[in-house]
Amino acid sequence: METIEIITVVGARPQFIKAAAVSRAIGAYDEAGNQNRLHERIIHTGQHYDDNMSNIFFEQLQIPAPAVNLEVGSGPHGRQTGAMLERLEKVLLDERPDWVLIYGDTNSTLAAALAAAKLHIPVAHVEAGLRSYNRRMPEEINRVVADCLSTLLFCPTETAVANLEKEGVTKGVCNVGDVMYDSVLFNAALAEQSSDIMSRLRLEPKSFYLATVHRAENTDDPERLAGILAAFERIDKPIVLPLHPRTRKTLGQAVGKMSRRVNVIEPVQYLDMIMLERNARIILTDSGGVQKEAFWFGTPCVTLRDETEWVELVEAGCNRLTGPGTEKIISAIAAFEETGATLPPDRRENLYGDGHSAEKIAATLARHQGD
Repeated sequence: METIEIITVVGARPQFIKAAAVSRAIGAYDEAGNQNRLHERIIHTGQHYDDNMSNIFFEQLQIPAPAVNLEVGSGPHGRQTGAMLERLEKVLLDERPDWVLIYGDTNSTLAAALAAAKLHIPVAHVEAGLRSYNRRMPEEINRVVADCLSTLLFCPTETAVANLEKEGVTKGVCNVGDVMYDSVLFNAALAEQSSDIMSRLRLEPKSFYLATVHRAENTDDPERLAGILAAFERIDKPIVLPLHPRTRKTLGQAVGKMSRRVNVIEPVQYLDMIMLERNARIILTDSGGVQKEAFWFGTPCVTLRDETEWVELVEAGCNRLTGPGTEKIISAIAAFEETGATLPPDRRENLYGDGHSAEKIAATLARHQGD
């Protein structure tokens, strides 16, 4: 029996959620008496480092504690990625795993892909093939480079597979579905039992909007951010706004000058976020993960970006792209309100797989044995 060593590299909140599902599947595969065993060690880069954005996620999502925390922290892209690359290289030289498993499109993703590729360690990329076709987004650069360096490319959708094919990438491409769906299915019931966020905030189901704003394209551009906040001022229902540290830093004292209808709160735990998403009337967000979670919970979504990687949601009428324009945001909300803030009844339910994506990833890693 051969043991396949896997180093999983994570650093940001969305990656913790995806890694939780795959780590559970790796553990289950290892306990099932298969021919090959899988052994995983988690490396946390420290990209998200405060408790609300990091430690509490490992506890809530039942993720094995990181074997190593690189404690890189925040900083400009170049400095942060460089520090990760340097520290990851040392860990990988010491460990020499069969696979380096990476997630999504953050600086942690990029640094891990580069460090592993230069040491000739095969890379497996979960959420491969996503494209916004906007190179001004740092996430787009990260995901393109990561895909180019990966041996196994785990795609969440047929669209992602087609994107890679356009770029000439066909070897090692697997459409396994979306591990975020696995995570939502696993955690939704747990959230119902353990989260008290609705009573704590004194919210009634479908009586409020939920908003998140964190992407650099919005937070680092005063004009874009002003357009979004102006729309919030015109919305006539309560808005719950868990405020990302980057957005809070940008806004400074302006946070206290928002409309009283905007309830600015600290970033929330994942199970609390699930409850807010499930019970919101409409979600306004620039987050990729929140767009999909809105779909799975049947909540209409207004995406505060000019494009999205999740084009299926726009085509299905579940997601409306507005960018930061105040009038476009208000119009999108009005269009959803005309239908009672419900999603189209004829939408496809299985856009992102069958909820067993993580199991497919674990089996594929074992089958390829780091080749």
